[in-house]
Amino acid sequence: MEEAPVFFNSFGRVSVTKNRLPHWEQDGCSYFLTFRLADSLPKHLLENWKLERARWLERNPEPWSPEVEKEYHSRFSGARERWLDAMHGDCLLRDAKARQPLAAKLKQDLSSIWSFVVMPNHVHVLVSLEPDVTLSEWIQSTKGGASVAINRALGRKGSLWARDYFDRLIRDASHFRNCARYIRNNPAKAKLGPDGFLLDESDYVNYLLGSGSCAGGGS
Repeated sequence: MEEAPVFFNSFGRVSVTKNRLPHWEQDGCSYFLTFRLADSLPKHLLENWKLERARWLERNPEPWSPEVEKEYHSRFSGARERWLDAMHGDCLLRDAKARQPLAAKLKQDLSSIWSFVVMPNHVHVLVSLEPDVTLSEWIQSTKGGASVAINRALGRKGSLWARDYFDRLIRDASHFRNCARYIRNNPAKAKLGPDGFLLDESDYVNYLLGSGSCAGGGS
């Protein structure tokens, strides 16, 4: 059994960075991350979402209470996830040849990957970063390394990923469990068949959630 993940420490130092969107970070902590293909969200939907979200964040600065966080995810995360699950774009990750290099990159990462799911046009990851590794460094390494291998596997060239990514600093054990459960259930929620995604869970998450995971092929 792996060591348990590290959660947010309300007394610890928090850094806030920006890469189009604000990102809250704490050294060595755990995150629920979503990154996506460049064509996965229609531009008009994304621009309206960003404008409404920016106005809401001005009125509700972090850190949030559980109630405020619930409102945020109801208004913004839910809409974004529904659009992603509608499978806009070319959905290159539907092809097992494209999923395999990304899964290999995640599994060889030095940080602790608790679970991930590769959907046709986006990826969810539950990860604990190594000390002194920032979110932007981890994202750049993961997306950059996978992009080269995916383009090679598909015989294509050019950019692959959207520049932005979405993250949540894991608050506690309950928050971690909810994110792990979301990752497990996302393929069924999007009505994908077993060949349309790739799900990978650590022994820790399998123990936490129990058996009976929604397994996907192509790994």
